[in-house]
Amino acid sequence: MSNSIDFYFDIISPYSYIAYKKILRTQNIKFNYKPILLGGLHKLEGITAPAFNTHKMKNMKNDCELVAYKNEIKFSWNSKFPINSLYMMRGYLVLEDDKKIHYLDSFFNAYWKDNLDLNEKENIIKLLENLEIDSKHFFEAIESENVKDKLKKFTLDAFEKNVFGAPTFIVNKKIFWGQDRLEYALDEILK
Repeated sequence: MSNSIDFYFDIISPYSYIAYKKILRTQNIKFNYKPILLGGLHKLEGITAPAFNTHKMKNMKNDCELVAYKNEIKFSWNSKFPINSLYMMRGYLVLEDDKKIHYLDSFFNAYWKDNLDLNEKENIIKLLENLEIDSKHFFEAIESENVKDKLKKFTLDAFEKNVFGAPTFIVNKKIFWGQDRLEYALDEILK
């Protein structure tokens, strides 16, 4: 039996943001953060993301707002959605462990609470400065082959485990897909 929950996420996913906020409220459970590139995963799966389907997109926006409100999570649909999250997800991988949660908090909030355009490099630089992360080193590090390969590997590993979207939780080799399945993953780990 597992004593932790794997959490597959991408900052670009509004449901990953909601799940992340729920995780922060969870006591005494270890989460293994598994960053993936959602666009890359969709490509591997042959899935068209909801962001590129007008009807799904409208429903997703309304759904996120309802779920966030119900869970008392501050949320604002980002007017620049969708953007390419490649640099943000690689960025998570270059940080020391003690900075990772602060980084996620800052970038998730900037995009899904504060409606910040994270396509703009200067906005990323400001967030990094607030976190006391050297932006020059950050942008150099995310271009390294090692980091590129690491994110590809996380995404491919997710695909090979039948993960097809974000967020996804895995406990005891069981998949729980969606922010609304966190409770089921918690039930599984507490059996």
